[in-house]
Amino acid sequence: MGKTYKAAMLVIGNEILSGRTQDKNINYLANKLGEQGISFVEVRIVPDIEEKIVEALKSLKEQVDYVFTSGGIGPTHDDITSECVAKACGVAFGTHPEAFEILEAHYGKEEFNAPRRKMAMTPQGAELIPNPVSAAPGFIIDNIYVMAGVPRIMQAMVDHVVPSLAGGALVKSENVPCFYPESKIAEGLGDIQKKFPDVDIGSYPYFKDGKTGVNVVLRSSNEESLTKAKEDVEDMISSI
Repeated sequence: MGKTYKAAMLVIGNEILSGRTQDKNINYLANKLGEQGISFVEVRIVPDIEEKIVEALKSLKEQVDYVFTSGGIGPTHDDITSECVAKACGVAFGTHPEAFEILEAHYGKEEFNAPRRKMAMTPQGAELIPNPVSAAPGFIIDNIYVMAGVPRIMQAMVDHVVPSLAGGALVKSENVPCFYPESKIAEGLGDIQKKFPDVDIGSYPYFKDGKTGVNVVLRSSNEESLTKAKEDVEDMISSI
């Protein structure tokens, strides 16, 4: 089956935790990673607190192949992601010459003030991620991909980065609907899950047109196991 590539996302910002801003980036990244054969295994949301960000980055970068961050790379006092990434990676933090040139050309020398110059600072050795929307770049260091929180900008950065990443076999999914409550199929699903450990099996109740039911969703990169597991689920449901 080859290597399974894993990714995690760290969403940074008090505005997400407070409910003032709704995250629109997780779903977009999940879909793009799936297209590349990369398993999206975890999402964490942390406030604009240095200790929390650094701790999460150190933990995630050791557990997965790719860590994506969103938020906290703007010009204001609470945009501390870039410096936190430098601390998590144990490298110096300072002005990136190429980023400085990009931003100076974008704003003009007279308008390129101190807050905007802050957006040209990255961990030492970082590689820039282009920002075709508003110029201020993201960056890559080690296995961490640092991106803007604004959805249009973040998604443009994802589109640039993800196609170049190494991935594994694509994960395919199958859906088996049934009109029984979860309690009726729980034991049978558990037995099938044990039989096919390489297939992720989930049950999702729904209520529609006055009827209740369950969608059983099966996901795997192993087509043979996926097909057999689906057949077992269908047989189990039909036997109730």
